[in-house]
Amino acid sequence: MKGTFPIHKFRELRTPFYYYDTKVLRDTLSCIRTEAARYGNYSVHYAVKANANPKVLAIIRENGLGADCVSGGEIRAAIKAGFPTGKIVFAGVGKADWEINLGLDYDIFCFNVESVPELEIINELAAAKGKVANVAFRINPNVGAHTHANITTGLAENKFGISMQDMDHVIDVAQEMKNVKFIGLHFHIGSQITDLTSFQSLCSRVTEIQENMARRRILVENLNFGGGLGIDYHHPNHLPIPDFKEYFAIFHKHMKLRPEQQVHFEPGRSVVGQCGTLITKVLYVKEGASKNFAIVDAGFTELIRPALYQAYHRIENLTSDEAEEVYDVVGPICESSDSFGKSVDLNKVRRGDLIALRSAGAYGEIMASQYNCRQLPKAYFSDTL
Repeated sequence: MKGTFPIHKFRELRTPFYYYDTKVLRDTLSCIRTEAARYGNYSVHYAVKANANPKVLAIIRENGLGADCVSGGEIRAAIKAGFPTGKIVFAGVGKADWEINLGLDYDIFCFNVESVPELEIINELAAAKGKVANVAFRINPNVGAHTHANITTGLAENKFGISMQDMDHVIDVAQEMKNVKFIGLHFHIGSQITDLTSFQSLCSRVTEIQENMARRRILVENLNFGGGLGIDYHHPNHLPIPDFKEYFAIFHKHMKLRPEQQVHFEPGRSVVGQCGTLITKVLYVKEGASKNFAIVDAGFTELIRPALYQAYHRIENLTSDEAEEVYDVVGPICESSDSFGKSVDLNKVRRGDLIALRSAGAYGEIMASQYNCRQLPKAYFSDTL
């Protein structure tokens, strides 16, 4: 089954472009609000890195989510979109001084700290401004995420976070500092996680950490479990909204929390992934020696995930109902990796057909580039097109 799109309007637009279904986005946000509200201590911060389109951010902010930022630019984008600074968290393994100062100037909720040298700089910069910065320590729990190696972040070998064996020392160092306040722990084990038992494993590890800290009489006000919940790239029409009910329930069931503890989540892909589609046009159908190529006007400059992660996106020919044939769907970029899919079954393709690359709302438009001096793609929305 293909998605439903305003094809007659698409024909008037220059391709390639991104198309956002705002109903899908709002329905997803409504589900998040409903399921998180079952637990009085859950806070959700949208991971801006997934998609920072200004209208997308505005809709998310209207629905009451906070913002999870990993750069100064993302902090500025969140503030411009109207996110309250008290709901902004700043993560990232390499925060520049100007980015830290920006967060301090806006009195953001929290810095997620990943090393002692970073902690020392935050303390120093906060002292220069006469401020006290809230910090949470990102702990590397050495928990696998059963996802692509490039987006696994919670193993001991990864660059992210503070190791388990160094945690006590880092907390001791922070408690001696005058311009930082330790308010919590942060975890993030990976992205596009569809095996929810990974989150159960994370809960078990965090419970161990909490018990150890309780023995030291250290109370943790906030537990931030990051993001990582995956989406169904194969069935965007049947499963447009991830199972947030089960996702949130896992942490409620498997974590022993004190009544006053606050629990934070940082979903990105699961919020915006299914609302976005990359629309591209067929330039040529090329008959090769052993296969047929559908050459489209979008390339990895518009959607890099297939080239970068060998990621799958469902591909649909929106303007043909003829019998299916097999094609390699490729772009115009002068790189062999500029391919969206090999041996793809599509309704017979002809020059000028409109092709939809589904589930492209996350890590699509935001990762577009101007390689080959190409223009960045425009974005259109279902409620204004």
